Amino acid sequence: MTTPDIRVEKGHAEPEEVAAITAVLLARAAAQPSTDPADSTPKPKAGWRRLEREGGFRAPHSWH
Repeated sequence: MTTPDIRVEKGHAEPEEVAAITAVLLARAAAQPSTDPADSTPKPKAGWRRLEREGGFRAPHSWH
């Protein structure tokens, strides 16, 4: 028994519509990620700090 790779959950799709969405999905799956070095630059660090990484004690006169 063969099961279809794509199934219409609601409504009715014509064979041409199913073929079109299949072509789009296959093209997206075959696309290679960009190898441009500008795309692989490291992301900047966040300007705020996580509370669980902070020290447990702060002086009473200090504030953040």
